[in-house]
Amino acid sequence: MTRDEAYSLMCEWTESENLRKHMLAVEAAMRFYAEKFGEDAEKWAVVGLLHDMDYEKHPTPEEHPYVAVEYLKKQGVSAEIIHAILAHAEYTGVEPETLMAKTLRAVDELCGFITACVYVRPSRSVLDLSVKSVKKKMKSAGFARAVKREDITAGAELLGISLEEHIGNVIEGMRGSAQQLGLAGDQSG
Repeated sequence: MTRDEAYSLMCEWTESENLRKHMLAVEAAMRFYAEKFGEDAEKWAVVGLLHDMDYEKHPTPEEHPYVAVEYLKKQGVSAEIIHAILAHAEYTGVEPETLMAKTLRAVDELCGFITACVYVRPSRSVLDLSVKSVKKKMKSAGFARAVKREDITAGAELLGISLEEHIGNVIEGMRGSAQQLGLAGDQSG
């Protein structure tokens, strides 16, 4: 499946602009890591775009990501992508065995947290967001309460890098798509 096909499928299955932007953010982070690791950036982008494609209509742990996985299997999507989508949700019991699956699990929560950090910035831009600022927000239990900080920390450990490096990598990946994500701030002035 190509990136364009995955994007069309994501749009077909998802109406929520925020959920679409989340999947685009995960795509950007996955593409960044694929390039960093010398992997297939197109394939990694596809998994980022599709990992939550069924979440809007099937948000329960009994259905997500299983509905999407069954559909994607019928479409002939590779076993590696299927595995990564299953493994991104810890409650499935599927352990991330490939570098792509580990990376998807590692970036998913962090992309959401970084987006929340951007939304409260005066600039409303990821372009001037620092690792220090994200780490400071992580210490605030009242900020973005739904985001599991332990998943972010575990993600860095899964990739064998420091939390600071992981945050910096995901910020850098999201910067490359800042306009598309609506995270470039006010560009009028």
